[in-house]
Amino acid sequence: MSAHDVRLGEVLFEFIPNGRFIKVIAIDPITMEEIAMVGDRRASVDTLERLAINKLRYVIAKKRGTTRQMDRFRSV
Repeated sequence: MSAHDVRLGEVLFEFIPNGRFIKVIAIDPITMEEIAMVGDRRASVDTLERLAINKLRYVIAKKRGTTRQMDRFRSV
């Protein structure tokens, strides 16, 4: 499964400014997956949200792939 295959509905964001940087936290309320990233404070909110969503999709896809592989080993 690739990150492009992950469909997200609502995503919750939190923005925490810290000097010249901003910490972005994105949460998928359905899977309860959470990611954190740091971006340039001068970047637009849209850009930061898009990057956070891409990372969230990547993490969800990676965990789904790992789970499927582990299930295959358990059934043997």
